[in-house]
Amino acid sequence: MKEIYINHIAQLLQLKAWQVENCADMFAEGNTIPFISRYRKEKTGGMDDATVAELRHWVDVFDEMETRKSTILKVIGEAGALTDELRKKIEDCVSATELEDLYLPWKPKRRTRATVAKSLGLEPLAQALMDKRTADPMKAARAFVKEGVPSVEDALAGARDIIAEKVCETAIVRENQRASFRQRRLLSHASKGAEDNPDAAKYRSYFNYSMPLAKIAAHNLLAILRAQNEGFLSVGLDTDSEKCSAKAYYDFCKENGFPSEACASQVREAVKDSFDRLIEPSISGEVIREAKARADMESVAIFGENLRQLLLSPPVGQKCTMAVDPGFRNGCKIAVLDSGGNLLCHTIIFPHPPQNDKVKALMTVQELLDRYGVQAVAVGNGTASRETVEFLKKVELPEGCRVWTVSEDGASIYSASEVAREEFPDEDVTVRGAVSIGRRLMDPLAELVKIDPKNLGVGQYQHDVDQALLKEKLDNTVEACVNAVGVNLNTASPYLLRYVAGIGPSLSKAIVDYRASAGGFHSRSELLKVPRLGPAAYEQCAGFLRVKGADNPLDDSAVHPESYFVVDRMAKDLGVSVGELVGNRELCSKIDAARYVGLKGARSLEGVGLPTLNDILKELAKPGLDPRETASEFSFADDIHDIGDLRPGMELPGIVTNITAFGAFVDIGLHENGLIHVSQLGAKGHADPSRVLKLHQQIKVGVISVDLERGRIALKLIR
Repeated sequence: MKEIYINHIAQLLQLKAWQVENCADMFAEGNTIPFISRYRKEKTGGMDDATVAELRHWVDVFDEMETRKSTILKVIGEAGALTDELRKKIEDCVSATELEDLYLPWKPKRRTRATVAKSLGLEPLAQALMDKRTADPMKAARAFVKEGVPSVEDALAGARDIIAEKVCETAIVRENQRASFRQRRLLSHASKGAEDNPDAAKYRSYFNYSMPLAKIAAHNLLAILRAQNEGFLSVGLDTDSEKCSAKAYYDFCKENGFPSEACASQVREAVKDSFDRLIEPSISGEVIREAKARADMESVAIFGENLRQLLLSPPVGQKCTMAVDPGFRNGCKIAVLDSGGNLLCHTIIFPHPPQNDKVKALMTVQELLDRYGVQAVAVGNGTASRETVEFLKKVELPEGCRVWTVSEDGASIYSASEVAREEFPDEDVTVRGAVSIGRRLMDPLAELVKIDPKNLGVGQYQHDVDQALLKEKLDNTVEACVNAVGVNLNTASPYLLRYVAGIGPSLSKAIVDYRASAGGFHSRSELLKVPRLGPAAYEQCAGFLRVKGADNPLDDSAVHPESYFVVDRMAKDLGVSVGELVGNRELCSKIDAARYVGLKGARSLEGVGLPTLNDILKELAKPGLDPRETASEFSFADDIHDIGDLRPGMELPGIVTNITAFGAFVDIGLHENGLIHVSQLGAKGHADPSRVLKLHQQIKVGVISVDLERGRIALKLIR
């Protein structure tokens, strides 16, 4: 990667140039983000996976820019206009906007007023008006009157069209206008008919809205632009035409030379036309798109953090689980799963109105609990959830068995998906949905990776943001979570394995097929027997895969096989076996990491560094430690069943269900979620909700107000 890009990325991300250069080189070699952040800390300076992912984003951006520069240089070169000065400006460019400004005069165009004027031979007249070659514009224009140009005024108008386009294509004019527009206010007004349209009611606060573009909140801007796309708002900037035109005239003339006094009025008129007709629409659109890009980045970051928290939700673990997908008229679907998540049986009960067959439902549930020795009960949090939890309190649960409420977001998407059909070809969508709810309780990460993250209900304006940016962020987040937790090579589904560094869909299927034919993996190195899984893929994935009960205990740890020789040496120096060292904190505490810095193994090209050694020691003390917290029980307030039961001043337990830039949504056991606005988070000023709360966090809230008509509940955070 070129030095100009390396330095720019370093400045942008507040990194050292060597960190950026090392990562760019490793990306070029095919290394993955999880592998680089976990096993190449010496080369990254200890960058976490989020920073490495962001760096990767910018490396890709500048790789594309370099390709774009090649195209631009070729086009300008073929036009015979590529000077050494222009080439250097293009090659040194790190801004896509600046690059396109430089290219604009030579960019192929559709038919414009200027191109029509040029085709009529009026370009010499336009040039004469600009470079002081005529003292009498009218006289000069007479020489251009001909077929297609019937009058002097037509000739001058055509010349002004050419000048207007030239003004709009002048880089310094665009740059300065852009800087000015960025300081302007965004204005939005209700479009015709919006006032009386019920679908536009949610945008009413933007019907007469004004805010400096640089200060507008991301969620406000995205809402305004969505309303504009739906035809409910007219949106623009409060530009000052006269002042902006005067500035454009000065910048243009400073760049191209001031015209003669006689021609100045013609040039000024051309510049004014250029601003009103070309510059203002173009630059307004650009700076609004810039603001939207910033809003996209902010919203995507929130989505990514929410997804990370959701995927790393505490698992209950491998327990025989009864999963209940609650409902009223259509009943409650029940699926019983063994400790491996396999479906044992399913049925349906009708304990709620209109059937109210409570006795039969109680007998059915009790019989299933006792027959299978159920250890945990998962109840979906959708319709009839609260009522179903209350119903289950009437059955006698096995000792140690608990009832948990589980998010249903995306369960219906999964149940109708190709993945679900592959897993349960003979079951209908209701059974698949119940199974998904149960598996989410057992291991949220393993189950949720089967669902498109956009369907998990943890985003903000997810359909309005840049979809490519969103996909990149969510894919990186899922990959980071899967690799942070680690994957059991002998039990993981192909859908989970595909997110392990270096594997992907094709190799994940090959691994599962080999596992089935070989009766399981007995070591990490056996991965090299999987068809098409070569040394490069093995290097990337091996450290994130776990083999329980392997002969080498390190195969069930996060120690990478490339570092086994280090542990062998440590164990030898202590006079113990590797098996005795792994998991023995006392022995690990006796190891001086600095003693092994620079140690090289048979396949090690570089000596091991201190960051890697510290990670090895941490892993040896607690091998295969799951970074996720332990699941904890939760109960809603017993006396609150309907929004009408709420009163201002009440204090209630709740669970955070979504976090946005403007606040957090909280489930308090009703069909309607409450909102804690950023101003009610208990911090000075408007705190960042993601820094105060976490997804699925159990909190206590106070009721501020209740809007029964719109079903809105305003809350404040108590603790």
